[in-house]
Amino acid sequence: MTLGRAHSVAVRGVEGQLVEIEADLGRGLPGVHLVGLPDTALQESRDRVRAAVTNSGEKWPDSRVILALSPATLPKGGSAYDLALACSVLAADAKVPSGDLDKSVLLGELALDGRLRTVRGVLPAVLAAKNAGWSCVVVPHAALPEAGLVEGIEVLGARDLREVIEWLRGELMLSKPGPMDQDLTPAVADLSEVAGQSEARLALEVAAAGAHHLMLTGPPGIGKTMLAQRLPGVLPPLSEGEALEVTAIHSVAGLLTSERPLITEPPFVAPHHSCSISALVGGGSGMARPGAVSRAHRGVLFLDECAELGVKALEALRTPLEDGEVRIARRDGVACYPARFQLVLAANPCPCAPPREVDCICAPTARRRYLGKLSGPLMDRVDLRVRMRALSVGALNGEAAESTATVRDRVAQARATAVERWSDFGWRTNAEVPGPALRQRFRLARSALAPLERSLREGQITARGADRALRVAWTLADLAGLTVPGEDQVGMALEYRDRRGE
Repeated sequence: MTLGRAHSVAVRGVEGQLVEIEADLGRGLPGVHLVGLPDTALQESRDRVRAAVTNSGEKWPDSRVILALSPATLPKGGSAYDLALACSVLAADAKVPSGDLDKSVLLGELALDGRLRTVRGVLPAVLAAKNAGWSCVVVPHAALPEAGLVEGIEVLGARDLREVIEWLRGELMLSKPGPMDQDLTPAVADLSEVAGQSEARLALEVAAAGAHHLMLTGPPGIGKTMLAQRLPGVLPPLSEGEALEVTAIHSVAGLLTSERPLITEPPFVAPHHSCSISALVGGGSGMARPGAVSRAHRGVLFLDECAELGVKALEALRTPLEDGEVRIARRDGVACYPARFQLVLAANPCPCAPPREVDCICAPTARRRYLGKLSGPLMDRVDLRVRMRALSVGALNGEAAESTATVRDRVAQARATAVERWSDFGWRTNAEVPGPALRQRFRLARSALAPLERSLREGQITARGADRALRVAWTLADLAGLTVPGEDQVGMALEYRDRRGE
C-alpha cells in the first residue's frame, strides 16, 4: 500500500480552511473512490483528474485509488481541489517527489487535457494558507494577479498539470506574479453634471462625510439616480485592509478579472427592483454565496425604485444595516459575509409620478400604500431623507455646480477629523459610533440637545432615531470645521430625518 499527500483550501464564506488530501493505492478492482463529504462537482473531479493525468503524459495507477479529504466532517464543494487530488495520486504512485508537495498548497480546476482553470475564492484561499503558516501556494496562471495581492507567502502560477509535475521534479520554475498596473481605476461621473438640487447635493456630501444612509424622493427624471451614481466618486479610496476585504468578497462571487485584480475604489452595486431576497442578502444551495449587500461592502448599495421591491426583501436589509454583516444558514453550514455599506434609496412619491405634483391622479390611499412598503423600522435606520423638487429653467442654464474633486476634498477633511477624534476607540466614521458613547462620553451641551429632547418628548423620533441624528450632527460639525456640534447642527440633523423627507 502506497500513500500520497497534498493540501488545498476549502473556502467557506470569505474564510478559508486548510484541507489535507490523501491518496491511497491499494488492492482491489481498479477504480477511484472519493470520501470526505464531497458535493456533486467534487465527485465529478474523479473523471476530470484521471483524464488530466493521462493527457499530461502520465500513467494512471492500475489499482484501487481512495482519495480522502480531511477534516472528514467538513462539507467540501467545487473544483478547486482538482490539482491537489492529481498530485496526491502521482505522489502515491511515486511519479513525483513529495519534497515541494509537503510545503505547498495547491489550487485550481483541471480541464480534461490538463489545463489549469481558475476558480472562485483564490484570494481568501491564499490568505488562509498564509495565516496557517504555509510558505508556498500554486494557483492557475490566470489567477496570479489576484493571488499575488497577498504578501508574506510565495505565489507560483502554472498553466497546466504538466508544468506542476515538472516543477515538483525540479525540472521547471513556475511563473511568479508581475507588477500590478496601478492605472486601472475606473472613471467616475462628475458631480458637476447634476443641475441644481443644492439641497440633495448637500445631503450627498453629508452622507459621504459620515457614511450615513440616504433616501431621495422625487418625480422621475429629476436626478436621483445621477446623484447616487456619483456618491462613490466623492468617497475616499479604500485603505489597504479595506481593499483586500472587498476584493475577497468579489473573488468568492467570481467577479474579479485579471485586468483589475484589486478593488481600490468603493464599489457601487445597484440591483434591479425585482431582485429576490437571496439576490439581495445572499443565498444559494450548499454554501451561501454573497449577495448585493456584501458586494457593496465599504461602498454604496443603491436601490432605485425602492417602493417596487418586495416587502420581505426590504425588511431583510434591517439586520445588515445594524450589524454590518449577514449570516446565512444553508445545507453545508453558516456563511458570514461582511456588509458594511452605505444605503441609498430612491423612490417616486406615488405610482403615477407626474413631473408636477398637481397633476397626480393617485388616490390618497394609493399614495400611502406606495411608500408604505418602507416600514418604520427600516426608515428609522436611514439618517438623511431629501425631497427633491422640479428644476427651474434657471437651474438648467446656470453655471456648473461644484465638481466631484472639490466635494471630495471637503469629505476627506471631514473624515480625517472624525478618524482623529474616534481613533482611540477603533471607530473610523461617525456612523459607526455607538449611541451610548454619543449620549454619555461625548454628551453635548444642554442647549445643543434642546431640539432633540423636544422631538423625543413630542414622539417625533425614536431613541434609535435620536442616536442617528446625533451622528449626523457630528458630521455637519466636521464639515463646518467645528469641534463639537451646536444647536444649529442638531436641528439641521433633525430636519433631514423629518421634514425634508415629507
